[in-house]
Amino acid sequence: MHFLWPQNLWLLLALPVLVVLYLWLMRRKKKLAVRYASLSIVKEAMGTGPQLRRHIPPALFLLALAAMLVAASRPVAVVTLPSNQQTIILAMDVSGSMRATDVLPSRLVAAQNAAKAFITELPRNVKVGIVAFAGSAQVAQLPTVNREDLVTAIDRFQLQRATATGNAIVISLATLFPDDGIDLQSLQTGRERQKGFAIDGEKKEKKERPPVAPGSYNSAAIIMLTDGQRTTGVDPIEAAKLAADRGVRVYTVGIGTVDGETIGFEGWSMRVRLDEETLKSIAQKTSAEYFYAGTAQDLKKVYEALSSKLTVEKKETEVSALLALAAAALALLSAGLSVLWFNRIL
Repeated sequence: MHFLWPQNLWLLLALPVLVVLYLWLMRRKKKLAVRYASLSIVKEAMGTGPQLRRHIPPALFLLALAAMLVAASRPVAVVTLPSNQQTIILAMDVSGSMRATDVLPSRLVAAQNAAKAFITELPRNVKVGIVAFAGSAQVAQLPTVNREDLVTAIDRFQLQRATATGNAIVISLATLFPDDGIDLQSLQTGRERQKGFAIDGEKKEKKERPPVAPGSYNSAAIIMLTDGQRTTGVDPIEAAKLAADRGVRVYTVGIGTVDGETIGFEGWSMRVRLDEETLKSIAQKTSAEYFYAGTAQDLKKVYEALSSKLTVEKKETEVSALLALAAAALALLSAGLSVLWFNRIL
């Protein structure tokens, strides 16, 4: 915690003075009490409550004053608040290796079930888009708050050959920034063009966007799940740099076998291995995190963790109002107890 007006903290030195003044008044009151001839009059003057109880209202009032003075110094603290995350893109691998059953009932079904549970837990105001990728990547569902449409899009997944993780990131970015004219073809061929065709085929002027700090764009995020390594398409590290330059976090989730496994698909035999190094690099470059899920239960826990990360965020916020509210509550409690116990205010 730090303070915007730290010079006001010097006012807290008045509190010890008030404590000394209170103790002096208590001693003076005792000295005056011995002048009374009747013991009953002394007890009435000292109060009917226990000796400790009579000090509680002044102590509460002193705490109220302390809270007021700290609030006047405008404290700033890191607090957890609801995130302003507005859009999340789920980029999901639908390559043939996702039919493997090392994650029960299969990698694909486990991923579908976890994604649907994740969507259900999100706040209703958060838009979610679906990008499916294998040898190519395409938008399965544009960002929407309609959970039924999202579930339908996930249930329609069809397995295909190859894995283009970089394309998945590029398509996700094109969906988040439709006016930027992000050109997948130019990235694949390595040519820089001032004008090009956007992902949806609509010709647009390429919008120059100055790079920002990685992870600084808080209105959207990408979650990419895959079980293999890139076999075609854009270099995923290059795609991650595009995301980082726009401040978009790309959370990566690896599912399946890290050491590698041979899987049959449509008469083909393929050797698949999870490329954790690349997935970690993508997450690191975009100031996000990498998660590994070896089982369906692990995958569910990963999505639960992502849900909590994307729906709340920690940020520096001035908490003067909270301290002022606490001071008012303490002052009211002090006055209330004093009236209740001693029929007077302090």
